[in-house]
Amino acid sequence: MDALSDGARVIVAGGGAIGCAVAWEAALRGLDVTLVERGTPGREATWASAGMISPSGHTAEEGPFIELALASFHAYPAFVERLAGYTAEDPVFEPVGKLVVALSEAEVGELEAFKREQAGRIAVELIGGDEARRMEPALSDAVVAAAHVADDYRLDNVRLGRALWDAAARAGVRFRLGDSVSAVLSEGGRVRGVALAGGGELAAEAVVVAAGCWSGGIRGLPRALPVVPVRGQMLALQAVPPPIRLSVHHGSTYLVPRVDGRLIVGSTRDNAGFRATPTAGGVSTLLAGALQLLPGLAEARVLEVWAGLRPGTPDNLPVLGADPELPGLVYATGHFRNGILLTPITGELIADVLEGREPRISLEPYRADRFVEAS
Repeated sequence: MDALSDGARVIVAGGGAIGCAVAWEAALRGLDVTLVERGTPGREATWASAGMISPSGHTAEEGPFIELALASFHAYPAFVERLAGYTAEDPVFEPVGKLVVALSEAEVGELEAFKREQAGRIAVELIGGDEARRMEPALSDAVVAAAHVADDYRLDNVRLGRALWDAAARAGVRFRLGDSVSAVLSEGGRVRGVALAGGGELAAEAVVVAAGCWSGGIRGLPRALPVVPVRGQMLALQAVPPPIRLSVHHGSTYLVPRVDGRLIVGSTRDNAGFRATPTAGGVSTLLAGALQLLPGLAEARVLEVWAGLRPGTPDNLPVLGADPELPGLVYATGHFRNGILLTPITGELIADVLEGREPRISLEPYRADRFVEAS
């Protein structure tokens, strides 16, 4: 993509953690940014997360995605420190580590494979069940082994969303709330702006599609964008004193303690269209997974139950970078379950694209036209 001049107008369609990070970074680089968000910035998929920042959850994803995940992971401490210079909203960044636990001998073999796969990426220590319980006494007697991942982060994703919104606004980003981008407008073979669902148009030299699972519904794109909603259900419990200090992960269940005493339990995933509502079956699954790992939670208070829509793609990888056919059109969407993890690197790389600079990580694997080529 050709470089934008200082002060060039950029529209960011979508105000989740990704959209706000892109808008913030672009504004810091001297671009004139307007962010259009249908609801509250940082509310949708940003809330459908427990705030784990863990590249070790992606062992099945070989190749370039690991480079992207690790780059964002290692960028997080400096990213959070820089964010603190623009907002008083504290996302409560905690580099405390996690336990991945096994409940059977077969799962012990999976932990051993996990350790091998992480060699050269992050340090993983295999420990027995008794040692795991010495670290976290509330763990079930059914835990026979664990992988201790000391180099693992977490934060409060809800606070992160608010912090990025505030930081972007303080950096000069204009927010147009209660509306959404309905179409990308082009003329003479390049982007000229957007049409708004509420009526009217906004002119721009570049448009960044960062509307999460709603990205595929934006008209005027050169080809269909197969980004779809994947529902994730969560709940928050409260037990006094807090039962665990480290995050605990088993299969599809993860338990993440917060400094305010809550324990976040996630996560389910199902294709329910755009219905972001929790279900009895989903809540039952979450509670069963939590009680299997921490039986003492049986008397914990249920504080909140919620659901969010994550933006999925056919290959579970994000769509990033400039459109290969329409100059001025840029993508930052389809992050699925990795939006919080990939927030720092996405903001950086997309701002590089807008500036016409070569990103330090190749975005070739994340091209928007890869689905057409695959079909």
